[in-house]
Amino acid sequence: MDEGDGTAGGAAGAAGQAATPPPHYACHVFRADDIFVQSGANLGDAIGDVDEVCEGDVYHLDPEAESLRLYLQPEAARAGRGLTVTAGSGVGAPGDPVTLSSRLTLMAPDGDRVEILMLRHRGRGRTALSEAYALPLSPMSPRTDYTLIRSDADPGEARLADIVCISFARGTRIALADGRQVPIESLEPGMRVLTRDHGAQPLRWAGRATLRAVGAFAPVVITAGTLGNAGDLIVGQHHRMFLYQRDRAGRSGTAELLVQAKHLVDGDRVFLREGGFVDYLSLVFDRHEIIYAEGIPAESLMVNDATLTHLPDDLAAEVRERFPGLSQNQHFGTEAGRQTLEEIGPDRLFHRRDVDG
Repeated sequence: MDEGDGTAGGAAGAAGQAATPPPHYACHVFRADDIFVQSGANLGDAIGDVDEVCEGDVYHLDPEAESLRLYLQPEAARAGRGLTVTAGSGVGAPGDPVTLSSRLTLMAPDGDRVEILMLRHRGRGRTALSEAYALPLSPMSPRTDYTLIRSDADPGEARLADIVCISFARGTRIALADGRQVPIESLEPGMRVLTRDHGAQPLRWAGRATLRAVGAFAPVVITAGTLGNAGDLIVGQHHRMFLYQRDRAGRSGTAELLVQAKHLVDGDRVFLREGGFVDYLSLVFDRHEIIYAEGIPAESLMVNDATLTHLPDDLAAEVRERFPGLSQNQHFGTEAGRQTLEEIGPDRLFHRRDVDG
């Protein structure tokens, strides 16, 4: 959770002194030279704006790269792309201007697309020099080829808080500690939910959002039986399932995998469902937990600044208000992308269908 949240929620300032407002955006960025051309016309060059890149070039994320925390507020005096750095940021100083300069689209070998917003930071009082930073809107992996397929000088209406729905759809049955399976919408704070690692844990909060089921908001449907789930499991595209590969850890080096639902899509047993609206519900515990939904393990909402900035604004604001200062660490498990899943293979990943139907 953002450090600024505690100041905003706790009347921590002295009498008559206004509390520092929490950042509107809390994101993690890379220095531009952390993402460089591995092969192509601009070999060795850092990622940059439209006039500095060449479509078709292949980029890599430096294995030694460390993301930097960037806290931003919209700048009232500047419309559109105007932003300023706020207190607690790992980049620049409070009040420094930051500008959205480009939007780049890259494609991984498995066909997964990564959108990157390019930002320009300028220290106050410096009129000419600026530093470039890259903000991937979905995870990137080192030693993976990312081919630039599109570059836009105008990022348009790009929001730094593009949605990452760590949510279950209404109707999903959640396992309670007493063995009951109840619809997620019937859960209330204080009810004890069964977790994989810490037994019965009280639910701290359940958030809800109703969204149009298109694009990034369209849910993933994991049909009944595919992962051993008792019924269809419907989740947001970035919601991670917990998979245990007993007989093969593959290239990940561990048998315990966290897999985004979108990487499981095969158009048959797992598919995107577009159209209409979807009711999403997110569950928060004292820790980032693995719970049981439709009988299979899946993550709860991990509450920290990096994940909250990807939630719908109303939902993120409610979490910040209810849990000032709460910052959770990710449950143990290796993040597995589509390439890792292809190495494991669908025969090992998905349960067999009954021949008798």
